[in-house]
Amino acid sequence: MSDSRDVLLFGALALVWGTAFTAIEIGLETLPPLLFAAARLDIAAAVFVGVVLLRRLEWRPRTKGDLALVLSNGLLVIGAHFAFSFVGQSYVSSSVAAIVLSFTPIITPLIAIRLLATERIVVTDVVGLGAGLAGVIAIAVAGGTFDGQLLGIGLLLASAVVFALGSVLTERWTPVLPTMSLHAWSMGIGAVFLHTTAYARSGATIQSVTWTPSAVAALAYLGIVATAGGFLLYFALLSRIGATNVSLINYASPVVATIFGATLLGEQITAATVAGFALIVIGFALCNIRPLWRLTQSTRNTNGSNRPLEGGEIRVRGNVYTATHDSQTRLQPSD
Repeated sequence: MSDSRDVLLFGALALVWGTAFTAIEIGLETLPPLLFAAARLDIAAAVFVGVVLLRRLEWRPRTKGDLALVLSNGLLVIGAHFAFSFVGQSYVSSSVAAIVLSFTPIITPLIAIRLLATERIVVTDVVGLGAGLAGVIAIAVAGGTFDGQLLGIGLLLASAVVFALGSVLTERWTPVLPTMSLHAWSMGIGAVFLHTTAYARSGATIQSVTWTPSAVAALAYLGIVATAGGFLLYFALLSRIGATNVSLINYASPVVATIFGATLLGEQITAATVAGFALIVIGFALCNIRPLWRLTQSTRNTNGSNRPLEGGEIRVRGNVYTATHDSQTRLQPSD
C-alpha cells in the first residue's frame, strides 16, 4: 500500500468497521441483539437495492451458482454470523468482541483445507491455529464465569466459524449476477433470517421495542455507514490492493474498537486482552506466512514487479496468483 489513496481508504475502512463495535455496544443497551442485527441489515439491504436500481444492474439470479451464493452468504456469512456476534457481544465488551472475531482469518484456511481440493495444510497452519486458539483462551480465562464473558466468547467463536465456512463455500460457485446485486440479495435474506430468529426466540418485533435516540443513532450508523458504506469501501480496496492486503483489516479494526471502547464507553484494556490479541496476530501471520512474505517483498519493490514469475503464475496489482484447473479455472494465492 504505497499509494496514499490506498492508505486513506484502508484507514477509513478500519475506522468504520472498528467503531461499528462501539455502535453495537450502545444499541445493545436497549435493543434485543437479534432484532438489532436484523434492523441493521434492513437498512443495508435498502441501500444496496437502491444502488442496484439506480445503476440498472441485473438483479434476478439466473444460475445455480447465483442461488447458491445468495443463500450461502445470506444464511451463513451474514445471517448466522450476525446472530452469533450480536448475542455474543451482549456478554462482552466491544474490544473483546472485535479481538475474538479477528480469529476468523485463522480458521478460514483450516476449513478451506477440508472443503477445497486446491488447498493443502502445512506446519505453519497448525502452529498458527494453536497460537490463535491460545490467544482466545487467554482472553476467555480472564473473563470470569460461564454465564458472562466465557459464554460470549464462545458465541463469538461460533460467529467466526460460520463466517469462515460461508466464505469458503462461496469459492465453489461462480456467479453471473453483479457483486452489488448478490450482496443486496444476501443482506435481504440475512435480514429475514434474523427477524424470524428474533421473533422465535423472544417474540421481538420492530414495534415491540422502545427506540431511544442513542439506539436509533447507533442503528443508522451501523446500517448506512458500517455495513453499506463499509462494504463499498471494502470492494474498492479489494480491486485496488488485492485480498492479501485487505485481510489485514481484521487486525486494524480491533485496535480502533479498543481505542473507542476505552475512550467513549470506559472499557478497561487488560493485560490478558492485549496478550491474547498478540497471539491471534501471530497465529494469523503463521497461517498466512507465504502471502505476507510476498506482500513485504512487493512493498520493498515500489512497483511490485521485480520477482520473476514462475510457471502458471499471474501478477494482479502486486499480488501473485497461481491458475489452477479443476472443474473450473479460477485464481488463488500461489504457494
